[in-house]
Amino acid sequence: MSPLGRPLGEDHAAPHVAPGSAEPRLALTPAGVLHAFADAQPGEDCQALQSILSQATLPLEADWLQRADNRAELLALGLDRGWLQRVSRELPAPDVRLDEFLSHVIRGLSGEHKVALSSTGGFCIGHTGFELAQAEVLCAAAADHAEFMQRQRVRGWAVSSNMVSFHDDAAMLMPSTSFIPFWVDGVDYCLVIAGEPLINNPAFVELVWGIQVAGTRFGKLG
Repeated sequence: MSPLGRPLGEDHAAPHVAPGSAEPRLALTPAGVLHAFADAQPGEDCQALQSILSQATLPLEADWLQRADNRAELLALGLDRGWLQRVSRELPAPDVRLDEFLSHVIRGLSGEHKVALSSTGGFCIGHTGFELAQAEVLCAAAADHAEFMQRQRVRGWAVSSNMVSFHDDAAMLMPSTSFIPFWVDGVDYCLVIAGEPLINNPAFVELVWGIQVAGTRFGKLG
């Protein structure tokens, strides 16, 4: 089964709020990150979900609910669809250092431990497992795919997702390479993952949270 189809708790136990514990905080699940950061121009609900990962610590549920009138409905929907989870402790945002953070975090997102991360125009901003030359080729291909999907939308092909997997075998049981695009503050990024994509992983949340909190466009660095 695809990693996105498994509950988070099957691979990593999700924290729950016990009766009488501290006031709950809200966190996005990997599925919630994929939903909230799927578009360059997110709608109001996605912006509200993104705000959960916009600060140095996870927000208290009560504080997040007070920021807009319709968030009680969004909370219920997010919990029902697996976009949100409650946590019982204060969790700090990742301390982002490009020379260590990217390769450490993205490694666990691939069954083969081979991942590259691209930014605007296909610039490779981090990789692990791949040789640099191969990572750069794949990141450029991811950018070409993003442009292709944009052209199809202009033509009227309303696809629900920009994610795509490529297969080497006719049975198509396991992808050889997958592109997982996402946008943070209007900047496009794409994960290039070899083998089984292990996106249902808190490391994916940590990656996007680290990028958002850093407030730095990685593609302009280095």
